[in-house]
Amino acid sequence: MSRSITIFDTTLRDGTQGEGVSLTVEDKIKIARKLDALGVHYIEGGIPGGNVKDAEFFRRAKELDLRATLTAFGSTRRKNSQCEQDANLLGLLNSGARAATLVGKSWDFHVHTALQTTPEENLAMIGESVAFLKRHGMEVIFDAEHFFDGFKANPGYALAVLKAAQDAGADWIVLCDTNGGALPGEIGEIVTRTLQEIRTPIGIHTHNDGELAVANTLAAVAAGARQVQGTINGYGERCGNANLCSIIPNLQLKMGYHCVSDDQLAMLSSVARYVAEVANMHMPNNQPYVGVSAFAHKGGIHASAILRDPKTYEHIPPERVGNQRRVLVSELAGHSNILSKAQEMGLDIRDESTSRRLIERVKELEHQGYQFEGADASLELLLRDACGEDVRIFKVISFKIIVEKTEKGLVSEAIVKIDVDGREAYTVAEGNGPVNALDNALRKALVQHFPDIRDVHLTDYKVRVLDEQNATASKVRVLIESSDFKEKWSTVGVSANVIEASWEALVDSIRYALIGKEKNRRIVEAEPVNGLSNH
Repeated sequence: MSRSITIFDTTLRDGTQGEGVSLTVEDKIKIARKLDALGVHYIEGGIPGGNVKDAEFFRRAKELDLRATLTAFGSTRRKNSQCEQDANLLGLLNSGARAATLVGKSWDFHVHTALQTTPEENLAMIGESVAFLKRHGMEVIFDAEHFFDGFKANPGYALAVLKAAQDAGADWIVLCDTNGGALPGEIGEIVTRTLQEIRTPIGIHTHNDGELAVANTLAAVAAGARQVQGTINGYGERCGNANLCSIIPNLQLKMGYHCVSDDQLAMLSSVARYVAEVANMHMPNNQPYVGVSAFAHKGGIHASAILRDPKTYEHIPPERVGNQRRVLVSELAGHSNILSKAQEMGLDIRDESTSRRLIERVKELEHQGYQFEGADASLELLLRDACGEDVRIFKVISFKIIVEKTEKGLVSEAIVKIDVDGREAYTVAEGNGPVNALDNALRKALVQHFPDIRDVHLTDYKVRVLDEQNATASKVRVLIESSDFKEKWSTVGVSANVIEASWEALVDSIRYALIGKEKNRRIVEAEPVNGLSNH
């Protein structure tokens, strides 16, 4: 039996049916390139006969020189019609794709209710459509929609549908758990029984409505399926599709199947994050394998153990999927957490008294509302400060904000005065809000000393109220994410004043960006940071 599994990615088609997912043609081109580099075997681009955007994608995709097989999606001919006159089938032929995914009904309930036709006509629709595309030289992947529900309701008819596709020359027959309600045991048993009747290679396409899409896919492979369909990050309609970011490593690292090369597997985390970025979708931190928290260790006992051997609390080396180990520092931290985090940053904190002092400081700050798990840059400033490094770079003398209501709307103006090596800079800048104005004014003051600051920009800004019972007087925590086009980092600020909290996080962000380039600069006066000094 072959130990290779064919990976069929439908992010660009089924994934875009997820709520909130919308991709432009350019987005789809970018993602197709990434999927191809990842090594998937099929890339389903969309429905060329269904909308102008997908038709444009297929036109442009001809120039991509993909190693993967570009696949177009469509349905069988309409009832009581001819293939040669079916616009959907003609759209598949004219797409330029080498393969077509052809979907047909395999549940007799759907035949009667959705198609409102006879079981015999449905079989004819499937067989004639597959044969039509095969005559025109296309590879045909037949997706048996609602197969598992159909098999449970009427196994004889569900198998007859597969045989109609097989007899017409389908290259693959894919069994679909379209409603996402099947269980792994059912999937395994039905795939086994199906393979006793069908000689065409079998694939599996599952949805996640029961939180079992990945488990159901693995069960199907264990029973003999040799193609898996899914999406990056599990995007898809309702609760989503089977998540290829979990399926591929599970198959390759746990079950011994070959899906992609080891080098391509090591791209998995970056591809997952890239697709999330292009799709403008939040990627859950705790997503298995590829999430930023997938290999994050918070408890002191855990951190101590992984310093001795990562296998104590990690099921695979994170590097296998392109992820990395993270040791979190929080009120639960121990000496091992601090030591590991310092080593990660290239710092030497072997003195246990220093680490204990740091732990107490972290606990004190977190009691005030700070949270360093999602603010690694602020934490690094704290640790470097504890190691004796001067991380302040510049001193803030004062800042002022003016918000004025004009005919054009609200205008925010910030005035910032700073000191760099004894030289004062005084700048004024406007912004579309108080924080943006402060950001602009601070950069304007610093750019003459640090030209590289032009590359730094804010990518995310979050405010959380910490004690709602105090209403507008509540303390807030601000998290700022920044980037310099090469890396991203996050900083935190806490105050009862949202402007002060934002300023605190903003100053930390700028200092972190500059510290690598200017850490040897001598600062005339020190100013407290989110570290061992008082705020």
